Amino acid sequence: MDFEMSNRQKQIRLAAREFAEGELAAIGQECEIKESFPRDLIKKGSQLGFVGAFIKKENGGLGLGFLEHAIILEEFWRVDPGLGQVFSSLTFGAEELQFFASEEQKKKYLPALVKAERIMGFSITEPEAGSDTASASTSAVKDGEEYVINGNKVMITNGTIANFILVYCLTNPEEPSKSKRHSIILVETDRPGYKADQIHRKMGIRASDTANIYFNNVRVPKENLIGKEGNGFSQLMKFFDHSRSYVAAHGVGLAQGAMEQAINYVKKRKQFGKSIASFQATQFKIADMATLIETARSLVYKSCWNLDRGNIDSLLAAMAKWWACNVAVRVVDEALQMHGGYGYLEDYPIERFYRAAKILELYEGTREIDKMMIGRKILGVT
Repeated sequence: MDFEMSNRQKQIRLAAREFAEGELAAIGQECEIKESFPRDLIKKGSQLGFVGAFIKKENGGLGLGFLEHAIILEEFWRVDPGLGQVFSSLTFGAEELQFFASEEQKKKYLPALVKAERIMGFSITEPEAGSDTASASTSAVKDGEEYVINGNKVMITNGTIANFILVYCLTNPEEPSKSKRHSIILVETDRPGYKADQIHRKMGIRASDTANIYFNNVRVPKENLIGKEGNGFSQLMKFFDHSRSYVAAHGVGLAQGAMEQAINYVKKRKQFGKSIASFQATQFKIADMATLIETARSLVYKSCWNLDRGNIDSLLAAMAKWWACNVAVRVVDEALQMHGGYGYLEDYPIERFYRAAKILELYEGTREIDKMMIGRKILGVT
């Protein structure tokens, strides 16, 4: 076993950290308050290779792995969760294009994503189909050489700003097997019948655009089908096996940033005539936090490392997602507690981190879904 990162990976981490500390930190709070999407920042990040690092060179990317992608996002979330999520979402769903799209589709869409010339989204969740993706009812009906899409998606990232959206929709409703009823179709957002309403005042990550989407007889050519018709569910599951691993890195980054804020605070804060960092209770809390973060980071890196070697392990991905996000919530709660009443004030970043943490246990599969997957895999039941 070799737990040492390569020199290139170390350089990527350093570059991501310098960019995050130099660019994200300066505007993170403002973007959170104003719910503003930082297009200039995104352009800078894309020029440095921080957008879609996992996209292959022939498709315009750097051709790095999901481990490198996770390292970048970990560093961004360490500095600012909202802007970290913005960068993560720019290519969220690009795996579907890389794995299943035609060569023509890849050339048309992937290079533009890497350059931040286009923004994408992936619309999966519906009002009555969240964790139960096999029950999604947004429909795509064939009409000649086109699909006609109708339905409603909720809580979709980049819904109001994306140039195109991947839509998980029902194409084969009569198919006996629920896992063969759906497909994934690309929809350009300037097509008639597409409507997106931005969701305001989320609990956290407010710089990241979130919207409810409505499809009213939206027509797209059959060539916009991604992969095979009726193969949408299996394509979606492969996507989750990858995305859960690097989304877990969001949790590692947030926890690391929260702990560092707590360390800085307790070293400066004095009570009873001395720094509260000298209290044994404080030292025990920091020890707990650091150990939890290290276990989460090891699990996340192992999961991503396996992906980059072609070993898709849904059990490991679910473990990484559940544990890292659980650690983030636990660590940021303790970090705010260590700030005392000051942690409750907007003036301190820990308040923003605290609000952002909870989403990690909700999106990309709730913690209950992750644990259910882990249990079923281990027990061999369905």
